[in-house]
Amino acid sequence: MSGAVPPGVPENAQAVVADIAPPVVEGGLLRLAVRRLRHDRVAMVSLAVVIAYLALMLASWSGLIARDWSREVAVSYAPPSWAAEPAAPASGAAPGVPAEAGRPVLDIREVDPLAPGYAEWARRAAEIGSAEPARATHLPLGADKWGRDVLAKAIKGTEISLFVGLSAALFATLIGTALGACAGFLGGWVDDALEWFYSVFTSIPGILLILAFAAVLRPGIANIIVILGLTGWTGIYRLVRAEYLRHRARDYVRAAEAIGAGRAARMFLHILPNVAHVSLVQLSQHVVGFIKAEVILSFLGFGVPLDRVSWGTMLAEAQSELVTGQWWQLLAATLSMAVLVTAFSLLTDALRDALDPRLRGVDRGRA
Repeated sequence: MSGAVPPGVPENAQAVVADIAPPVVEGGLLRLAVRRLRHDRVAMVSLAVVIAYLALMLASWSGLIARDWSREVAVSYAPPSWAAEPAAPASGAAPGVPAEAGRPVLDIREVDPLAPGYAEWARRAAEIGSAEPARATHLPLGADKWGRDVLAKAIKGTEISLFVGLSAALFATLIGTALGACAGFLGGWVDDALEWFYSVFTSIPGILLILAFAAVLRPGIANIIVILGLTGWTGIYRLVRAEYLRHRARDYVRAAEAIGAGRAARMFLHILPNVAHVSLVQLSQHVVGFIKAEVILSFLGFGVPLDRVSWGTMLAEAQSELVTGQWWQLLAATLSMAVLVTAFSLLTDALRDALDPRLRGVDRGRA
């Protein structure tokens, strides 16, 4: 905490502030958190998985990979290359030859006057028609009904779902932190109004509130981010408000007021750095929740538009495919989501432990 002493303030005010400021462990909270994370193997593995997914999202967004995810590159429902081969046809006909090839050809010229021209029309159509490129019969993770690569769809779905989760979590964290800071620090009628607003939001079940907003707004990525952000700030607000209520009467805040710091400076320059770990942990937790919420909305048809793909739309398509035995799209979507959600959850738990102020003294004793 720095700044010039205004006129009328004793010259030793800076020394008083230094004496009553909150104790800071050598190295800072961030360095202590990094030190704890480095000694946690599960946290480091989870961090590596999250970084890999973020790199995958950026590569897909820039067009380096999965650019042509909507192209029909394989036959319909082409199985994965590592799966068992499909069963051979029951008839004795050779592969690629219709079962009717061995049957006698009927002469329909007597009943169809256009029959003599069929052969000539077929020959001319073959001459002027564009030759369709050969489609693959196997892909690494198979193909969907239209012959699109399931692996490319899973990568593109990672981009959409992860971007929505990160953006919505950041939006909700900003709203919850700002409102919680105002309510906890200012108090009075501001706190009462925000508490009433918070009570109204929390009185409605979260899933119903999300579906209500989604039914009003059109499907779209930006709309999903706004919906999740506007409905997910309440938990962050409650925790940040409690932290500000605890910190606003402490000596270092009063000392900042004594040397002339305004309300905004005390709220966001003095108190916020001491409660930022709460917002950071909540941000990480909300990413996981919002990814799952986006998948649910897209599965129900309220999420991404029809010309985009996410894990939710893949699960919606796989619902009907699973009945007929095409399981690979379901496997790709669920496995991609399960790995990311599990890694993010484990990283969030490790981050919460690393930023726990109650462990600062333990690390200082070990240093």
